Amino acid sequence: MNDDNGDRGLNEDGTIRREGSLSLVPAAFAPVVAAARSRITGAFDGRRLHSAYVYGSIPRGTAVPGVSDLDLLLVLRTRPTGADEAAARAVEAALAADFGQIDGAGALLTSTDTVTSELERHDLGFFLACLCTPLLGEDLAGRLPRYRPTPLLARETNGDLVLALPRWRRRAAEAATDAERRSLCRGAARRIVRSGFTLVMPQWRGWTSDLAESAEVFARYYPGHPERIEQMRLAARVGRSPCADPAVLTTLIEDLAPWLAAEYLAVHGGKAPRP
Repeated sequence: MNDDNGDRGLNEDGTIRREGSLSLVPAAFAPVVAAARSRITGAFDGRRLHSAYVYGSIPRGTAVPGVSDLDLLLVLRTRPTGADEAAARAVEAALAADFGQIDGAGALLTSTDTVTSELERHDLGFFLACLCTPLLGEDLAGRLPRYRPTPLLARETNGDLVLALPRWRRRAAEAATDAERRSLCRGAARRIVRSGFTLVMPQWRGWTSDLAESAEVFARYYPGHPERIEQMRLAARVGRSPCADPAVLTTLIEDLAPWLAAEYLAVHGGKAPRP
């Protein structure tokens, strides 16, 4: 983990440095990224697509063949339609079918006015500007501010964790296969660890997307909660290598997440409500 004198993901002026680069994409994943660019261009013409980005472990250079997934953000010129959603799902399916080195592909859809809106400035805007690597089109980061690891950023990125709990519980109750439980485990664990990190981010005064490091940063500021520290470390492990064990899901969804959601609201307050 970065120590007090180490790199904390910041520029010299204290703003959060954009993570990831196409130059960091591991060789095994270069054909996947090239195919993603080609398939996105084929599915969305320039009148529809404003820009596209790749994010996650692949542009950070930490992806593992057969384990990591391909994460994409597609920004359209106007709000996404049902046809746009269908086109994105087709791109996902084609990439997953063609490349065994990825454990699936996911494409988020949004629009330029949403990303640059005041409401999304410290959530989706931050996500694009700091966590996404440009793949196609104009980089919208130029229209967004420089971000710092502030309580405002913490609140707007993860101050709605409590809203995820009913959805996770419903998915856990309805999960009928190990694949469904692993998918839930991966998503819930990653969200929990990132929330645990951003809870203490303003005190740490830095940024990281590394799950293991995030758990250790959380541990630094909650030394009086050894059980929560171990649960957060568990979440970091299964966020990277998800499991289908119902007991693990119960620990994450019924124990750690409710405690973390309440702590988050007490420390930072709730995220601004969305329409």
